[in-house]
Amino acid sequence: MVSTTVARRSPRAWMRIAFAMFAVGWGANQFSPMLIVYRHELRLTAGEVAGLFLVYALTLIPGLLIGGPASDRFGRRPVVWPFVALSPLATLLLVLGPRSLAMIAVGRALAGLCSGVVFGAATAWVQEVSPDEGLSVRRSALALTGGFGLGPVVAAGLAQWVSDPLVVPYLPHLVIGAAAAAVLAGTPEGAASRSSARVRPVATERRWPPAAVRTRQFWLAVAPGSPLVFGSVALAIVVLPEEVTSARTLSAGFAGLMTVLSFAAGVAVQPFARRLRDMLAGVVAGLVCAAAGCAVGIAAVASGDRVLAGVAAVFLGLAYGLCLVSGLRQAEHMASPDERGAVIACYYAVAYLGFAVPYLAAGLGALAGKSGAFVALTAIIAALALWTAGYAASLRRSSGQPEGDVIVRWSRRNRDSVSR
Repeated sequence: MVSTTVARRSPRAWMRIAFAMFAVGWGANQFSPMLIVYRHELRLTAGEVAGLFLVYALTLIPGLLIGGPASDRFGRRPVVWPFVALSPLATLLLVLGPRSLAMIAVGRALAGLCSGVVFGAATAWVQEVSPDEGLSVRRSALALTGGFGLGPVVAAGLAQWVSDPLVVPYLPHLVIGAAAAAVLAGTPEGAASRSSARVRPVATERRWPPAAVRTRQFWLAVAPGSPLVFGSVALAIVVLPEEVTSARTLSAGFAGLMTVLSFAAGVAVQPFARRLRDMLAGVVAGLVCAAAGCAVGIAAVASGDRVLAGVAAVFLGLAYGLCLVSGLRQAEHMASPDERGAVIACYYAVAYLGFAVPYLAAGLGALAGKSGAFVALTAIIAALALWTAGYAASLRRSSGQPEGDVIVRWSRRNRDSVSR
């Protein structure tokens, strides 16, 4: 049996892990407003812009599905630290090849891999060093949201007003990323995941997906609203800025403002989401906010009104915060300690499918026009909210208890039956 140092003994361990998540999140999302810069400076086509956005997701989801289970088996730090250290290298590639689409694509691919490995495993690591699950969700969500929000804001401001908009916006992350790797190097492990993995029966050691993900509860309660976590912010910081600005005008500053509005709303609502006893109620509220944001987006796109686009960004940010915290709470409650990283990674993988929303919006726009695309998105999200609300009500009726309690009890019973 391999002994591990439990980071719970160090009250500041979670801060180091959270800072690493913040730094990787910064590196991941600093690129969002830069799409407008590349479109303007390099005269890129819509397909090329979409390709630069897509390449990140193509490596992120495999990174999640590899990193989470690997950290359950080998420990959090051995898996997380190398990819925290690689994150600034991904940014360095963008600095070295500012006008090379190939170099930019490689940098984004590496950033996606780093994000995938770090987010799932580090979220599990934060939970293991926090005194309770609710607090760990808040810490993880705040770290990610802070990085996702501040990275693009700083990049957008620098891109709008400095003399070299293709290089200077990336320099802050080189410093932050290196600092995060240095701080994380000495952080002790969380729960003894390596030990628990060694004592499990060989027949169940490599089962995939993890037991909690093989339950109906995961796919009926957790998965449906998950893509709106990142789908909402993708609409706010990628689609709407593109639709209400012109390719002839460098509008990175406006994209940065949209990022501030959406992520500030997401941060503000997270304490409320964490206090909700009914976890599915938080998901329903998030989906309603997403539908409201898309509804406002109809008018914003039709008129090219930036004020309305900002209002939509606030609603979409609320959707992000509510869906992220509520979804993570469900995933963490469902996961057994020896599969925590894998379950959280699967949750993030489903959530990151939301990055396909800009492509869905583009496809709908080709069929029904820009405003018509937002009409369709509003209808789709509203229907999803109705489904989730109905499912939550059915759980309450069948048990006479809040759906959050039912989720925990039913999912754990199903998980145990699946793992046997």
